[in-house]
Amino acid sequence: MNILLATSEAVPFAKTGGLADVCGTLPIEVAKRGHETAVIMPAYRCALSCGQPIEPLDLELSIPIGNRQVKGRVFRGNLPESDVPVYLIGQDHYYDRDAIYGEDGKDYIDNCERFTFFSRAVLETMRLLNLPVDLLHLNDWTTGLIPAIAKIEYKAVPGFEHLATLFTIHNLAYQGKFWHWDMVLTGLDWKHFNWHEMEFYGQLNLMKTGLVFSDALSTVSPRYAEEIQRSPLGCGLEGVLQHRADVLSGIINGCDFHRWNPATDPHLTANYTVENFVPGKAACKESLQEELGLPLEPCVPLVGVVSRLVRPKIGLLVDVLPEFLQDSDVQWVVLGTGDPEYQQRLREFANRAPHRMAVRLEFSEQLAHRIEAGADVFAMPSEYEPCGLNQLYSLRYGTVPVVRATGGLADTVTDTNDETLRAGTANGFSFEEYNSLALAKTLRRAFGLYDHEETWAKIVRHGMQEDHSWASKSAQYVDLYKKTIRRVHDSVCLS
Repeated sequence: MNILLATSEAVPFAKTGGLADVCGTLPIEVAKRGHETAVIMPAYRCALSCGQPIEPLDLELSIPIGNRQVKGRVFRGNLPESDVPVYLIGQDHYYDRDAIYGEDGKDYIDNCERFTFFSRAVLETMRLLNLPVDLLHLNDWTTGLIPAIAKIEYKAVPGFEHLATLFTIHNLAYQGKFWHWDMVLTGLDWKHFNWHEMEFYGQLNLMKTGLVFSDALSTVSPRYAEEIQRSPLGCGLEGVLQHRADVLSGIINGCDFHRWNPATDPHLTANYTVENFVPGKAACKESLQEELGLPLEPCVPLVGVVSRLVRPKIGLLVDVLPEFLQDSDVQWVVLGTGDPEYQQRLREFANRAPHRMAVRLEFSEQLAHRIEAGADVFAMPSEYEPCGLNQLYSLRYGTVPVVRATGGLADTVTDTNDETLRAGTANGFSFEEYNSLALAKTLRRAFGLYDHEETWAKIVRHGMQEDHSWASKSAQYVDLYKKTIRRVHDSVCLS
């Protein structure tokens, strides 16, 4: 198979979240299975200066945007330590900016135009370079126009007759909604601006466009695939997703365990495996406590949080922290940035109880690694979580996750109880109801078992031995690619 993955970000070229990790890793793992893969994305300023070798191709693009023709160019690089090509669509007016989507908490006002240009440039690059593509793997709203343009304008173009499209939803909450006059920018006929296709309560909706026009849909966990077919996590698109449920599937994201491996992680004081995690984690915990200015207390549970500091991620945690800081012999470390209100509250908590809490209002991948290794417990009480990666890192590092049972958290964390302990499947603690009482009770359950060394070690070992690598997840994507290509080929042959 020949697979081209279109995305707005991919490591190491550009990253704001987990989408970049997926798109920078999955193509390499699929290629290892004997298939031809490539990535195509915008040539942001950060992408061109990321340190990877990049060269311009002798190719000029002329892309229709409304009633104008906008020029662009194409660069080529490779995903690190692989032969997987990365095509970067250059257009300085759109992409030579300080950020990817917006600045100072506001989206760029021309995002519809920027990603319309990118969507059309993807298909034109395929045509002009004569790229053999069996399936276009599209990701989130920034690529939502591509399947519509492919079906409406390119279906008769030689080489595109059997082109299949797979659209992956990484987070349905971000939909790419724009005022209706931006429909002009897309170049598509106004007849497609209807409630069956591209219109959503009077607005142009690029996420909906991708859901409607793609041949197959996927999302980043089986539970999230179910949740988005109902309100509230359907975010208004639950009807569209119910209508397309027969081609919707969920595949848990994998992890890059070359970077996230406690046995080789260069950021740790001590490396360890499942065979020697007890002394290894003890050394990492002591080092982390020392780094953060916390008392060196080896027997006190240390809870780690690495997160965007926004209500859906940490709202419940902020509600329960005062009680635990006052009444419990537990240490806490929080790393992240986000809502100024939450940043201020966390800073105040740490100031009132510096012997119990350390807060770092920054993004530091190195410190994130050390928190995963040095903490005993990792807290992720999310309101919703399409997949989540930190709970997977935590399992790998022997740090027991405490999560709300939603999305990928429900699919990867098995609550500890008598039955799951007997079965050997317990790897963390979880709760269903989204309220602070449920979180507090679950944290107390975890802290209550922490002193039971044999039971705690059993939970840790099970989590560390689970396989959440991209090597295993890529096989599921390969099967989905084959199934989608076969279905599209059969439908073309019958028409």
